[in-house]
Order: sequence, then C-alpha cells, then structure tokens
Amino acid sequence: MSFRDNLRETLDFLGMEQKELAAKTGLSLKTIENYVKKESSIPIADKAVLIAQALGVTVEYLVTGKENIKNETSEILNRNKDFLYIMSKLNDYNHKVILSIAKVLINFQDSKKPN
Repeated sequence: MSFRDNLRETLDFLGMEQKELAAKTGLSLKTIENYVKKESSIPIADKAVLIAQALGVTVEYLVTGKENIKNETSEILNRNKDFLYIMSKLNDYNHKVILSIAKVLINFQDSKKPN
C-alpha cells in the first residue's frame, strides 16, 4: 500500500478528520488533503514525522504499511483492529455493555480451562 492508502486507513481507523489532523500537526488542511488525495504526494521527512506523531503511528508504517516494532502491544492491536474500530464508534452506554459481555465471556472461557 502507498503512503496515501496508509494515511487514509489510519485516519478512518481513528475516526479522525483531515481538518483535525491538520490542526494537530500545524500543517494546512490543503497540504493534508494533497497527501490523502494524490498518489504521488508524499511529505518530506519532517512533515511525515509530524503526521505520524499526530496519528500515533510510525513514519515507517505510513510509508510501507508495516510496523518495525514487534511487541505484544502492537500484535494485539493488529489482531484486534476491527474490534477496536467498532468499539470506538459506540456511544458510552453501548461501550459499557460490550465490555460487560466481554468480561462474562472471559470468565466463562477461564472456567472451562483444565486445572
């Protein structure tokens, strides 16, 4: 995937609008729009760093789509990406309901484990 595709995907995943990214980075909305819309528009290093920091990802991820960091947290996030996206879209009440259901499932699962 390209920088543009990875940027779009990350913005969608976070539920962040382009104008919010512009505000967080100090870059103009027009600049952000160019990175999102134009295939050949890739920022210079210092701007790519600002964008990556604002999105909570690495520049390497935005450029290649791959994380260089291999740790338990990034593996959990990658494995649960769809679930995290759905949870981010729920209102507070439904968020609590889903968390309660998940806790019940964990307890049930743990009770079925052999001792």
